[in-house]
Amino acid sequence: MKKIKTKFKNLFVLQGIKHRDKRGYLKEVFIEKEVKKKIKFTIVSCSNKNVLRGMHYQIKFPQDKFITVLKGQILDVVVDLRKKSKTFGKHFKIKLSDKNNKFLFVPKGFAHGFLGLDKENLVLYSLTNYRSVKAERSLLWKDKNLKINWGIKKPIVSKRDSEAKTFKEIINSNEF
Repeated sequence: MKKIKTKFKNLFVLQGIKHRDKRGYLKEVFIEKEVKKKIKFTIVSCSNKNVLRGMHYQIKFPQDKFITVLKGQILDVVVDLRKKSKTFGKHFKIKLSDKNNKFLFVPKGFAHGFLGLDKENLVLYSLTNYRSVKAERSLLWKDKNLKINWGIKKPIVSKRDSEAKTFKEIINSNEF
């Protein structure tokens, strides 16, 4: 795997390798020595086209996230919520797909979300901490101050994500 740095500290992209032959392919999904993290929890989500999930983060039990697409294509977006970071309040976005074989490593302190671009999108998340429903929070995906161009005006979102707090509300809250 080839590691590609971003302008965000500890946020990076990995270019994976697929080993193809007449039967299909073999895709290496996680290599600990490249990421240098212990994975505790892995989930798969399936999202239809125009489904937007996010922007999610955890306050008490933050997680590093290692994300790849098993089928389909997504626009993956993260927002830096680390107050002492040079990129605080800035976002990074990348298209991840089963075809481009890219992986995104998102360190603790970022809100994360994605938009499904194909009919069916299977996303694999490997996490360094367990999920805590009580510690989960959402940042409003359409916060005008963040200036994220999702390429869609009316995505399909959950009630929780449509009622999420703005960036300003989050940074002014007592729990952040």
